[in-house]
Amino acid sequence: MDMTNQQYNQYVSDKSDPSPLWKDCLWAFCVGGAICAGGQGLLALYQSWGADKEDAAAWVSITLIFLASLLTGLGVFDNIAKWAGAGTLVPITGFSNAMVSPALEFKSEGFVTGTGAKLFTVAGPVLAYGISASVIYGIILYIVGLF
Repeated sequence: MDMTNQQYNQYVSDKSDPSPLWKDCLWAFCVGGAICAGGQGLLALYQSWGADKEDAAAWVSITLIFLASLLTGLGVFDNIAKWAGAGTLVPITGFSNAMVSPALEFKSEGFVTGTGAKLFTVAGPVLAYGISASVIYGIILYIVGLF
């Protein structure tokens, strides 16, 4: 049975439940906001312990990366993400989850060929292109500075 694209789209919409868009947006906003508020609370905590703003911000990043990685390893982060949707994609926690998830998936293949190789499945291209772009930008800035 051949279906046109329009028929297929109609078939899919008939079979699928409607998405609770506004509820999903509200949960994403609340969870993302809670992660950001938690980060702000950690910043204040670290500053109250005597760290300057720059060091406290670094410790907040480290803490959020650790917590997201730990929750991913325990299988909790995925449950939160199913419930909160895009709210867990707050850049630092989402990136941490994106790095740890493939590594955990392939841990049965060993530390080097499994976990080590898959750890940078997402981060590898980001790092490669980010470093390449910064080198090119640095060269352009250096050349412009010569004039």
